[in-house]
Amino acid sequence: MPIARAAKRATVRLGAVVLAGALLAACGSGDSSDSSDSAGGKVTLNVDLFGSFGFKEAGLYEEYQKLNPDVTIKQSDTQDEADYWKSLQTRLAGGGGLADVQGVEVGRIASVTQQQADKFQDLKEFGADKLKGEFAEAKWSAATTGDGKILGLGTDVGPEAMCYRTDLFEQAGLPTDREELAKKWATWDGYLELGKQYKKKAPAKSAWLDSVGSLYGIMIGQEKERYYDASGELIYEKNPAVKEAWDTSVEAAEAGLSAKLDQWSPQWNQAFAAGSFATIPCPAWMLGYVKGQAGDAGKGKWDIAELPGGAGNWGGSYLSIPRAAKHK
Repeated sequence: MPIARAAKRATVRLGAVVLAGALLAACGSGDSSDSSDSAGGKVTLNVDLFGSFGFKEAGLYEEYQKLNPDVTIKQSDTQDEADYWKSLQTRLAGGGGLADVQGVEVGRIASVTQQQADKFQDLKEFGADKLKGEFAEAKWSAATTGDGKILGLGTDVGPEAMCYRTDLFEQAGLPTDREELAKKWATWDGYLELGKQYKKKAPAKSAWLDSVGSLYGIMIGQEKERYYDASGELIYEKNPAVKEAWDTSVEAAEAGLSAKLDQWSPQWNQAFAAGSFATIPCPAWMLGYVKGQAGDAGKGKWDIAELPGGAGNWGGSYLSIPRAAKHK
């Protein structure tokens, strides 16, 4: 299953960087005043995440605990990031109930650096500045405040591709070879045209794509300038890229190509295995998620091809330490 292999490689690379950062932080701190739960020096580190980061699945917690036998890592998860963020804001405001490590989605990191810098730990105090060379400049700078505080370490980025169901393509009489598909949908117009062909012979209750929202978001993610320019000026009303993404999404909706699913909803999750849609724009971090949601029913049926319109980026997350954490 190609998507499984790609997801595994991405997870291992991602985990190696994060594990290195965690070990450096552990070795770089000389303050042990908050590092034990009992007189015996045993520590339980609480990690609170959203979605699927893949750390546990890749065996990183187990490896870390072997290297640090007095440490136990306990992970909690919230599937919906919006619910997770709302809960985190409540706990940050109250100063209690916070984990030792909190995940932060890339769309929230500006809020952390610009509005909540007093709520999160400057990771330079634990030697994180020595890791700068391990990260892409954009990833690093996004979690750094204007006065140089490092408030998060990036876990991944979101280079994009197109995931598709080969079995549904076959039933609709479409090619399944990834290179052939990349040529046919080299542009977004080509992608919509192929979708219209799919609709004519599509299996019952199966749409071309999951959501016009995901289509719009992925197209916007391909652009260097979106809603603001480099100077901070609001440009969405005159930015042709925004208009093109909007018009393409409207065309897809009017052509009946969307399954009209809300991303991250229970119905959307179930649709991966049920075959409710044939394609979904998928950043690298979503590969493991697709594999997990597709389950046995979708095993061997998903593949990946190049994205229409060239490369782009959607998402990526950070790990941050709240100032109120017990084991900073």
